[in-house]
Amino acid sequence: MTREKFGSRLGFLLVSAGCAIGIGNVWKFPYVTGENGGGIFVLFYLLFLMIMGLPVLTMELAVGRASRKSAVLAYQTLEKPGSFWHLHGWVAIAGCYLLMMYYTTVSGWMVSYFVKFLTGTFSGVLVEETAGVFNTMMANPAEMTAFMALTVCAGFLVCSLGLQNGIERITKVMMTGLLVLIIVLAVHCLGMPGAVKGVAFYLKPDPAEAARVGLFNVMTAAMSQAFFTLSLGVASMEIFGSYMSKDNTLMQESLWICVLDTFVALVSGLIIFPACFSFGVQPDAGPDLIFITLPKVFMSMTGGRLWGTLFFLFMTFASFSTVIAVFENLISCCIDNFGWSRKKAVTINLLFMLAASMPCVLGFNIWSGWNPIRGQNVLGSEDFIVSNLLLPVGALIYLLFCTTKWGWGFDNYIAEANTGSGMKMPVWLKGYFQWILPLLIIGIFVSGLL
Repeated sequence: MTREKFGSRLGFLLVSAGCAIGIGNVWKFPYVTGENGGGIFVLFYLLFLMIMGLPVLTMELAVGRASRKSAVLAYQTLEKPGSFWHLHGWVAIAGCYLLMMYYTTVSGWMVSYFVKFLTGTFSGVLVEETAGVFNTMMANPAEMTAFMALTVCAGFLVCSLGLQNGIERITKVMMTGLLVLIIVLAVHCLGMPGAVKGVAFYLKPDPAEAARVGLFNVMTAAMSQAFFTLSLGVASMEIFGSYMSKDNTLMQESLWICVLDTFVALVSGLIIFPACFSFGVQPDAGPDLIFITLPKVFMSMTGGRLWGTLFFLFMTFASFSTVIAVFENLISCCIDNFGWSRKKAVTINLLFMLAASMPCVLGFNIWSGWNPIRGQNVLGSEDFIVSNLLLPVGALIYLLFCTTKWGWGFDNYIAEANTGSGMKMPVWLKGYFQWILPLLIIGIFVSGLL
C-alpha cells in the first residue's frame, strides 16, 4: 500500500504548525511571559526555541521522513538489528492517547464557550457572574460529555477522509481562519484605551521585574515553554515527517513551523493583555484567564458578544487543529502495525477515545474528590504524566537515537535533515547535540519533577 503524502508544502506546514499550536500557546504563553519579566522572558524563549526546540523537531521529522512509517515501525526500520529503540514508539503512542484523554475535554470547553457567546448566553449574565457560568459547566457532566464527544467525533470524521482530502484540506481552511482571526482580534484590542499599558506589561524588558523573579527562574521558565510548545517526544510530529516530501531541508521546514507557532503565541498576548488592562482586569493564571477573566472583558466591550464569539472560534480552531493532528498519529499507528483499514482504525479509536476521555470529564464533578497524582485532579494528573515525564524523556530518546552510534547515528540523521533545498543543519553542531543538549533536556525533566 502506497504511503500517503501531503498535496502541497503549505499543507504540511499548516498541519504541522496546527499540531504545535494549541491551547497552551494561547493562554499559558502570555501569562508566563507576564510573570517572568515580559520582554526578557521573550528573548530567552526565542533563544531556547532555536537551540533546543528546533533541533529536536528536525530529528523527529527526520525519523518519520527517512522511514515513511509511524512511530513503532519508524524505529524498527532505522534501528540496528537487535536494538530496542522501537519500544519507545509504543510509549510515544500511549502518550498521544493519554494527551487526548484530557485535551478533548478542554477543547470541548472552547466549543461550549463559542456556542455560549454565539447564542447570547452571556448577554443576560452580570460581569460578576461569569465565574458562575464556568463553574456550572464544570459541575454538569452531561454538558461536558456532549462537547467532548462532539470534539472527538468531529476529529475522527476529518481523519476518516484521509490525509489530503480530510486533514490537509480542513486544516488549511481552519489555520487560515485562525491566523485571520488572531490578527483581527489583536488590531481591535490594540486600539482600546489603555492598551499601551498592557503591551508594556507584556513585552517591555523590565530588569527589575526579572531580578524580582530571579534570572535563573526566568531562564528555566523560558526553556520549558520553548521546549513544550512544539509537543516533541510523543511522535506527534514524526508522523507528518513520514508524509512529507524531500524537496526541502528539515531545518527550513522546522523553522517555518516554529515561526508560525511563535507568531500565534506572541500575538495572543497582544489580544489578552491590552484587553485586560483597558478594562482594569488583572490577568490571572490558568483556566481563569480564558473562561472567567476574558468573558468579563468581552462583556464590558461594545459589541462584546461578537468579539467573544470570534475569540472562542479562534480558540476552537487552535485546539481542534491539535486534536486532528494527534488523532491521525493514532490512526496511522493502527494501520501500520495491525494492518487495519483507515475505516476500521477510525471506528475503534473513536469508540476508545469516547470512553477514555470520560475520567477527565467526571474528574470535575462526580469524581472531584479523586486526586491520583500529587493531589491533582484527573486532568492535572494526566497532564503531569504527559508534560513532565513523556515529553522530555521522549525528546531525549529521539535525540540519542539520532546522534549516537547505538541508534540511527548522526551521519544518517544529518544526511536526511539536509536533503532538499533550503537552510542546512550545520555538521559542526554534532558535539553540542551529543553532550550539551541532552543535559538541557535532563534539566527540564528534573525541574518538572521537582
